[in-house]
Amino acid sequence: MKSSKIFFVLVALFCVMVSSCMSPKKVLYLQDMKQNSQIELENQFQAVISPYDELTILVSAHDFDLAKPFNLSSIQSNISTQNSQQRFGYLVDPNGNIQFPILGELHVAGMTRLDLQDYITDRLKKGDYLTDPYVMVRFNNFKVFYLDNYGSKATVLNITDERCTLFEALAMLGDLNASTKHDKIGILREVNGKMTMHYMDPRKSDVFNDPYFMLQQNDIIITKPIKSRYAKDEFSYWTSWLSVLSSLTSIATLYMLITKGYIVY
Repeated sequence: MKSSKIFFVLVALFCVMVSSCMSPKKVLYLQDMKQNSQIELENQFQAVISPYDELTILVSAHDFDLAKPFNLSSIQSNISTQNSQQRFGYLVDPNGNIQFPILGELHVAGMTRLDLQDYITDRLKKGDYLTDPYVMVRFNNFKVFYLDNYGSKATVLNITDERCTLFEALAMLGDLNASTKHDKIGILREVNGKMTMHYMDPRKSDVFNDPYFMLQQNDIIITKPIKSRYAKDEFSYWTSWLSVLSSLTSIATLYMLITKGYIVY
């Protein structure tokens, strides 16, 4: 019985070692890129404004008093002290519009941050409101979410500007562990009112021109564990039960030997 237990332990160790082995080709990024290689980028990597985004829009001019009516900050300064910490921004409605002081309703969905800056600047000039307006637009709630299907990690990434690529998000996450499938990273995104799942393989350089490589607000990165991790955990699960079963069998055998008189205390 002792030799059979030793054999069982050796088999268990061998299986764990095999399931733990990882080929570099399964995890290394951009494997097909050579030194000094160049890739023509088709995408401009600029986030576009979408419904439910919250924007900060600041308008300035040489005569700042003339620009004050176009800023929500001037409204905030008139609110009582107890609410002074409240954040004010322009919330994009489901139709892609915002209500802007004096200019009224503006359709902003589909614009980039720079597009909106130019658009408001042009409206202010053409309406003779300001001769030298300076407009700055920022995203207030640009977030990217990370989930793995193994249930071990969930993270919210707050993006400080409007640009975040897949590699930048992975760097903020501290990279993926070796047990994650690197060839099938999913991006869950709302497109035209429908949730769409798209998979990318960052091990190949053509990922740069994938339309999902540039992350958008509220994208969800979803990863999966490799099969060997499933196998190792499944093996550990059944090994624990086999250990329990072995212990119970040993106790039952010992009891039978005592009751039959083969072992006497």
